[in-house]
Amino acid sequence: MSIPARHREGARQYYKCAILTISTSKHKNRAEKDISGSVARSLVRERGHEVVYYDVIPDIEERIYKGIMNAQDSGAEFIVTTGGTGLSKDDVTIETVSKLMDKELPGFGELFRLKSYEQIGTAAILSRAIAGVIGSNAVFCLPGSPDAVRLALAEIILPEIPHIMRHVRE
Repeated sequence: MSIPARHREGARQYYKCAILTISTSKHKNRAEKDISGSVARSLVRERGHEVVYYDVIPDIEERIYKGIMNAQDSGAEFIVTTGGTGLSKDDVTIETVSKLMDKELPGFGELFRLKSYEQIGTAAILSRAIAGVIGSNAVFCLPGSPDAVRLALAEIILPEIPHIMRHVRE
């Protein structure tokens, strides 16, 4: 049995997920379609997981903190955020969520940027995607582009979430 198969053996396969779209403009204009949030919800459900919480919140530190707490209170076991990872002074998601993390998963950001580079070239340098653990929840902060959400969830997070959660919950 290969090492990855051995680590995955016996791990629960399906988990409860919370999805937070972090975008001040989408929060203000609720009529604007949240494509990235829709992509995330669809992919999570297609893989058999349950979306137990979803919200669109502004990119404001206090609101992000409250959003993460609400996601945890919902019973979610892993949390996916989309948006707020850019370089403008208003993009504070990474700074806010990283302060809450008990542990970081630097390999996630590294792998996401490598896979992004394969798709978009050197623009991948702009990605500040991160992942880590807050309490007993795995948390993934993704850029707000639907393609980035699709890449991160379909190729990295969802194939590995049983293995990740097994370790987070030990």
